[in-house]
Amino acid sequence: MNATMRHLLPLLLLAVIATGCQEMYDQPKVKPLAKSDFFSDGFGARQPIAGTVARGHMKLDDQLYTGKAPVGAATPAGDSGAAAVPSQWATSDRSWTFPMPVTREVLARGHEQFNVFCSPCHGKLGDGKGMIVQRGFKAPPSFHEERLRTAPPGYVFSVITNGFGVMYSYASRVPVNDRWAIAAYIKALQLSQNMDASQLTPQQQRGLEGKK
Repeated sequence: MNATMRHLLPLLLLAVIATGCQEMYDQPKVKPLAKSDFFSDGFGARQPIAGTVARGHMKLDDQLYTGKAPVGAATPAGDSGAAAVPSQWATSDRSWTFPMPVTREVLARGHEQFNVFCSPCHGKLGDGKGMIVQRGFKAPPSFHEERLRTAPPGYVFSVITNGFGVMYSYASRVPVNDRWAIAAYIKALQLSQNMDASQLTPQQQRGLEGKK
């Protein structure tokens, strides 16, 4: 191949590519939301086939995505028999268990996300005295009142997901796993604020008293 051909070859390849792209641009097609005479309804945009689910959005785990109790699950977690369920939650279909192991990492993530999304209203102690409330916003109930302290984790997750009262849904703001992490942290926070000190080890009791 002589020098002239070596210089012309890239130009020829570019011309072929440009021609192909122009043909693709000019080919018959329907632009988004454009009118079309091909379909009987006159619309170019088509509706998805009934039952179509976007890839990655098949929500098969009902407990994970709704907070509802799995079929045959013990209520509440760690106990057996309905007699252990607080009376105000006896007819609840919310899960008493978590869809993932509650590890230190999960609680740390829940703590972080709670401070970001929940504490402005609920306060860092969960007592309903957050900064927004201090500035005149309606106070939410304390997490430490009996009704919420005895609520199943699935209920807490459901409220975060769907909203309640003046609280809007956080489903579009907080990913599903983080919502469960927040629910886990809230249950841990309730336990920390309502545990009888006599249930702690001597070392833990000394820690509360500031003693080494």
